Amino acid sequence: MQKPFANYRRHNFRRCIKCISALSIVVVLFAGANSAAQVASAPKRNENSAAGNAENGKTIYVKDGCYECHGRAGQGSRLSGPKIGPQPIPFPTFVAYIRSPQGQMPPYTSKVLSDAELADVYAFLRSLPKPPDPKGIPALN
Repeated sequence: MQKPFANYRRHNFRRCIKCISALSIVVVLFAGANSAAQVASAPKRNENSAAGNAENGKTIYVKDGCYECHGRAGQGSRLSGPKIGPQPIPFPTFVAYIRSPQGQMPPYTSKVLSDAELADVYAFLRSLPKPPDPKGIPALN
């Protein structure tokens, strides 16, 4: 003999799974829209501006441990962190990512690094010399 509410429970469980799936999709879409809004609301600066102090940026870069994952010259590594210098991403995108990064990087809120300090780090990254052209290295040719 079949239990009277067996199908009812199974049906409600399936409905709950569908609701949870739909809710998860909404949360993911909302999170994506929220991060896009953060990028759009990042401070507007000219990417080529020299608003930051490169020497102070180098001090902050070392003091806050950025070099531990990104290397002393911003060269990055597949194992620790991406390349961020000497030609960093545009400044507004840089700030937005530092404030709410993806992956293993911890967020650096404005309480940890001010916008002026981020401008200094950005100026330091822009001041790094570009690597040599591989075609100009005899051992590679």
